[in-house]
Amino acid sequence: MTDARQTKRVRRPHNWRERFLETLAQSSNVAAAARAGRIDVSTAYETRRSEPAFAAAWQEALCLGYEALELDLLCRLREGEPADAKNDRKYDNAQSIRLLLSHREAFGRTKAQQTCEDEKEVIDRINSKLDMMRERMRQADKTRPARNGSEGTD
Repeated sequence: MTDARQTKRVRRPHNWRERFLETLAQSSNVAAAARAGRIDVSTAYETRRSEPAFAAAWQEALCLGYEALELDLLCRLREGEPADAKNDRKYDNAQSIRLLLSHREAFGRTKAQQTCEDEKEVIDRINSKLDMMRERMRQADKTRPARNGSEGTD
């Protein structure tokens, strides 16, 4: 007898995370990213909640997607829509601006966190190098013969 609450096994592509994150960075669209990864949207959200590294990668992918959207929008605003565009897709520039503004604070926080982490990594590397230099100096002092007080005085 099996437990009704037992979760059924679902086979997911082994590289769904990479596909998901790549598509999310290109589209800023979770549903499209889930389709590309061949997973349910709920799987993506569950994984984001349970895996901090995936959540951080998700946020970074969204930042990349919104940066691309911002660049596309700037290009369209500067150059206008191509006159010979055969694409039936119309861009709503006002909607793009509203979307970017609504996410500005969240992505500003993400960028600030990345900068802080980068600074922390640099400081950690510098401190590590200083510790190694101090240790070498201590070792050198141990192997050097003791100085007598009369050396170096005239």
